[in-house]
Parts: sequence; structure tokens; C-alpha cells
Amino acid sequence: MSPRKIDPERLKSALDAQLVALDEPAYDGPAATLPDALVAAVLAAYDRGRTPEREAARQAVRHLLDRLATAAPGRTVEVRVPPYAAVQAIAGPRHTRGTPPNVVEMDGHTWIRLALGRLTWDEAMANGAVSASGSRADLSAHLPL
Repeated sequence: MSPRKIDPERLKSALDAQLVALDEPAYDGPAATLPDALVAAVLAAYDRGRTPEREAARQAVRHLLDRLATAAPGRTVEVRVPPYAAVQAIAGPRHTRGTPPNVVEMDGHTWIRLALGRLTWDEAMANGAVSASGSRADLSAHLPL
């Protein structure tokens, strides 16, 4: 599954809205680093005990899910981060109909922390932050991104 095409204007708009909410100046860096800057801004909101701007959180989650799908291509595991996005990843047998046999689900904050290495897979599983079903639904070999 190829990553989604990112609209740089939409990404910059979401980033700038998040930065304004954090009382920080608008982004003036290169377009190539927009996704990572957005992830950092959303993480800063969480670190400050704030709820990130919805569009900023959505774009950050999607960016990191796309990175997972690129790093571990396949259709064996469906990784869901409602209400933001879901991807299929990990090589192996694929499903074609109905609910996939290997499903991982978590909230956006947990996904961002896992993807960046701020939370380990084992910690997330132990504290119930991740729901994982199926014999291949262990993402620990693919995290952090």
C-alpha cells in the first residue's frame, strides 16, 4: 500500500494552527520537514497537557502511519488509530473480506509515542493502551519508526 499523497498547504495550515495554539510563531522552515515539524508540535501539545488541534493530530497520525506502511509494506495487519486513520502493513498472508484477522488499535497519543520511541510496545500492551488481536499483531519489530 503506497502512502497517501500529502497536501503541503493543508499540512502547513494544520501545523500553523497547532503552533498558534501553543503560543509559538508560524512555521518558516523547509517544506520537506513539514511532517516532522507537525508531529513535534502535536507532541508538544500533549507534553503540555493540552489536546492538540484536531487537524494537526490527524495529519501527524496519518504521517506516522504512512511511515509504518512504507517501512513494513504488506496487508497482514490493520493498524487503526480512530478517528484519524488506518493502514494495512506487514508482509504475510492477506485478508480479502470482512474484519482482518490481525488488528491493532490505539488512540492518537499512544500511536505517536510508540512511533517515536517514547513508549515501548510492551509498556503499551501492559497498560492497556493498545488492543492487538491476531498472531501477527505485534508491531514491536517495527517500532520506533
